[in-house]
Amino acid sequence: MGVKLLLATRNAGKLAELRRILVEELGPAAGIEVVGLADVPEYPEAPETGATFAENALAKARDAVAATGLPAVADDSGLTVDALGGMPGVLSARWVGRHGDDQGNLELVLGQLADVPDERRGAAFVCAAALVTPDGTETVARGEWRGRVIREPRGTNGFGYDPIFVPGAEERTSAELSAAEKDAASHRGRAFRALLPALRAMAGS
Repeated sequence: MGVKLLLATRNAGKLAELRRILVEELGPAAGIEVVGLADVPEYPEAPETGATFAENALAKARDAVAATGLPAVADDSGLTVDALGGMPGVLSARWVGRHGDDQGNLELVLGQLADVPDERRGAAFVCAAALVTPDGTETVARGEWRGRVIREPRGTNGFGYDPIFVPGAEERTSAELSAAEKDAASHRGRAFRALLPALRAMAGS
């Protein structure tokens, strides 16, 4: 008997990423079907008011379980820039003052870093992923992807701050990597993979 797992997001990119990771790591026989918020009856989603990525992820996952009765995974992620004291951080999605304006957020960060020399443009994508099950079990995993912020956006494969983030020793931005390359290294990929033992246990596999 399969297990239905709700990923509490409307972001098609995140859904595809978690589905790919589950199939790749657990195999299609694991019996976990990942659905998103568009696949369940609508419920009021509380605003993200936590001070940390983990607090926001847990709150979203708890709300999803309470509303649907399904085990749920939620993540909260963002860009932390060294020269900005770790900001935008939990405010990444609304850095420009309104939620979900990717272009505005990206341009604001570039503007704030305009005078910062290349050697001080270190940054990291951080993700906290929370799994909450109807019996009240809670598991939180964290993933971090270090890199640097460049001066001009490049690439079309990502979303959010991907076009200005170059990870590790890469020369390409996160938005220039293939989906498989990004899954293997990204903050969200790392956090989702860290949940795999709990997901395996949940599925009884």
